[in-house]
Amino acid sequence: MTNPSSPGVTPVEVIQEYRRQVEGAADWVARHLPDGPPQTALILGTGLGALAREIRDSVQISYSDIPGFPVSTAPGHAGTLHHGILGDRRVIAFEGRFHAYEGYNPRQITMPVRLAARLGVEELVISNACGGMNLDLERGELLILDDHIDMLPGNPLTGPNIDEWGPRFPDLSAPYNKEMIQKLLRIAEEEGIRARPGVYVAVSGPNLETRAEYRLLGAMGADVVGMSTVPEVIVGVHEGLRIAAISVVTDLCDPDHLEPVLLEDILQVAATAEPKLTKMVVRLLGG
Repeated sequence: MTNPSSPGVTPVEVIQEYRRQVEGAADWVARHLPDGPPQTALILGTGLGALAREIRDSVQISYSDIPGFPVSTAPGHAGTLHHGILGDRRVIAFEGRFHAYEGYNPRQITMPVRLAARLGVEELVISNACGGMNLDLERGELLILDDHIDMLPGNPLTGPNIDEWGPRFPDLSAPYNKEMIQKLLRIAEEEGIRARPGVYVAVSGPNLETRAEYRLLGAMGADVVGMSTVPEVIVGVHEGLRIAAISVVTDLCDPDHLEPVLLEDILQVAATAEPKLTKMVVRLLGG
């Protein structure tokens, strides 16, 4: 991608180069999908890649093979694109995402959503691992996002707008699709899965927060905190997609009883919760 700090490079040139990069990657992927375009895109978070194993007739592509596409560097992110059938939908699943703490800018972070939209998807389902600040939450519980707070640096829509992709000023009064939220909550109740709606706050990381920061974020109205998801949702809204997002609470963030958190513990809790997440998403997609 054109370096925006290079002398003489204008914002328009940066966006034009990004558009060529996205469309080139989408064209390349489309040629490697044997059975037609996907209807739904999935972005799978830290330690939550097992859902991809449920995809039938799967074609798998390494991110490193896609021209101009970023490569996952975060632990628990395989960096593999899957295409096939999940539930009764044809899906494209990104097993691994990109984060600000890896050094990626907001446009790079959201390239999977842009690519998926170029392929014709109509809806986006996102998962993530998060820290629970609402003291009623338990490890392994699922939070169905109904709103978010963005505290990440930058915005993926900054710069000249590509009108063919979406409006200059997209409205985020309801970024998460209400029908999908209600269906997920109904599925959870029927399956005996502990889940509730709530608010996610996105921070840059990679460090976890201090006690004072947890108090501040909780006072702002957030139930959970993580380092992803919001940029993809912003771009999904810009693209006019129906969006649902599910957070897995992998650690508890009680500032009065805070304990050190190890990555191994986060991955273990995510793995334990994964069957519940998988069951809910498969049923959401008509399985």
